[in-house]
Amino acid sequence: MTSESNAPGEQPGAAGTGDARLSAPSALRNRDAILDHLPRFAPERGRALEIASGTGEHIVRFAAATPGLTWQPTEPDAARRASITAWAEAESVANILPPLDLDAARPGWGAEIGPVDFLFLSNLLHLISTEAAEAVLTGIAEALRPSGVALIYGPFLRDGEATSEGDAAFDAQLRAQDPAIGYKDVLWVLSHLVDRGLRVIETVRMPANNLLLAVERV
Repeated sequence: MTSESNAPGEQPGAAGTGDARLSAPSALRNRDAILDHLPRFAPERGRALEIASGTGEHIVRFAAATPGLTWQPTEPDAARRASITAWAEAESVANILPPLDLDAARPGWGAEIGPVDFLFLSNLLHLISTEAAEAVLTGIAEALRPSGVALIYGPFLRDGEATSEGDAAFDAQLRAQDPAIGYKDVLWVLSHLVDRGLRVIETVRMPANNLLLAVERV
């Protein structure tokens, strides 16, 4: 199970240093836009969980901006877990725990890792099957404590349709590679979460036709 940060185009994050840092252009493009909204939804203190942390370039920026939260990164790929650790050390961000080896498409992970006060997931659902996405969303609901908030960022279909030619082309490309994956409809995602006891706080329109979904455990 991989996130956008795990794309084939990722490169060494610090040229010439020889350390484990990787860099994903997609993560660098969107993290500031996400950070513009994240403090509105994140609690001042508590335990924060990132699913599929990829290279670690999201979590180092988010953790530095929310010093009252203790962030737990997760990532199933060993090289990317090393990158997360290297980024945290290089940026001297003290409120990031060592990354966990977690496959969030495995049923039951949410109850095992929770409860958490805040959860972040970026650009994963369109890269996995519907069955795997259901397991991820169920785990999110299980991981959140009462009043806990989750933010889910990425591209989504609206009423079953892509909102731009670029999104339609990328969705078609994904489905050509594997018919089981591709963009998920935003209403399907939100309905799945609501059915598991979450409340929709806000749907935020983001650059490049993406959405930021904010939901809360009631």
